[in-house]
Amino acid sequence: MRAITRIVFLDDQDQKFFGEGPFRLLRGVEETGSLRAASMQMGMAYTKALKLLKNAENALNCQLTMRTTGGRDGGGSRLTPEGEEWLRKYEAYRDACVQANSKLYLEFFPEER
Repeated sequence: MRAITRIVFLDDQDQKFFGEGPFRLLRGVEETGSLRAASMQMGMAYTKALKLLKNAENALNCQLTMRTTGGRDGGGSRLTPEGEEWLRKYEAYRDACVQANSKLYLEFFPEER
């Protein structure tokens, strides 16, 4: 038996706008320099990735990525400073929650070690 921690952020209308999926998507953008490439790595449709990103940006009221359209030099995406900061905070918060959950689990279920 084990307990897991999932962190989900909801907007003012109680709609999910951020969790591990968008986090991994933005980390993929950071690695590949492309929202399309990041979505493909995750097996996600580009249109869904774009929708996830726009929902998060609307809920956070900030731009998480800078996007340039294709053309002769090609397009791409990169994280904004606000996007980098949001990912840093999300990851730190998520990791702290996982650690706290592990500690609480052992307190409540010591026999499950």
